[in-house]
Amino acid sequence: MSGSAGEQALARKVERAGPGPGPLAMFFKGFLKHPVMVGSIIPSSGKLIRRMLSRTDWANTRLFVEYGPGVGTFCQAVLDRMGPDATYIAIDTNPDFIAYLKRRYTDPRLVPVLGSAADVRKIMADRGFTHADYILSGLPFSTLPAGLGPKIAAETHAALRTGGAFLVYQFSPKVRDFLAMSFANIDHQFEPINVPPAQLYWAWRD
Repeated sequence: MSGSAGEQALARKVERAGPGPGPLAMFFKGFLKHPVMVGSIIPSSGKLIRRMLSRTDWANTRLFVEYGPGVGTFCQAVLDRMGPDATYIAIDTNPDFIAYLKRRYTDPRLVPVLGSAADVRKIMADRGFTHADYILSGLPFSTLPAGLGPKIAAETHAALRTGGAFLVYQFSPKVRDFLAMSFANIDHQFEPINVPPAQLYWAWRD
């Protein structure tokens, strides 16, 4: 098997995990098939998840959207915080991840969708929504195909309600350049307890 020593060690760990595709196995498989879209070999830490979601006004959240949910690293945390009448649309371009989320989660509030973040407004409209309250993304903006990062940022800004926010966690601070093309009000923090350490951004629609 090719790759770094760390990747090979994780592969051996996945192989020993037993029959059936668990979340770690699915995440590792997705990274090997689509490293540009997954961005990391390790799912996000619990500390990062809690901190990233800490500024969300859950009482007034009717639609929460996530780009690139993968194996659902954030899914349970979001579902635990959402109201009973809220909707959570999880958009991913990887059909394996979408199929996995549909198997793993039976909560009707979660709607896994096979598609592109660049089509977020159409995906929302097809399900009866005009605006989202919050949109979360761990997509690696700096390695996306040319032009796609700015398009996603612009579409996200248009999809959010006034006062809503684009929640972004990245390993490179370059993502701020993409966000600044569409968002004027951006908050930033650094989360060291993650592999690798992450940059956290909250881009607000004024």
